[in-house]
Amino acid sequence: MTQEKIARINQLARKSKTPAGLTEAEKAEQQALRQEYLAEIRRSFRAQLENTMIQEPDGTLHHLPRRPGPENKN
Repeated sequence: MTQEKIARINQLARKSKTPAGLTEAEKAEQQALRQEYLAEIRRSFRAQLENTMIQEPDGTLHHLPRRPGPENKN
């Protein structure tokens, strides 16, 4: 996610706290940007976990086992 999009998320958050609030179009934009941001965080965290290795006491390394979970999550 670009710095411009993150800045826009923050700008909309600040505006939503003002008495004027957000227009319906801005609310939709804010929601879309938040979903994109969360999807990026999830992808990053998943990649980090997939590259994490566990070292056993005997020195061998292996990847974390993948846990079964709800399907179709981002």
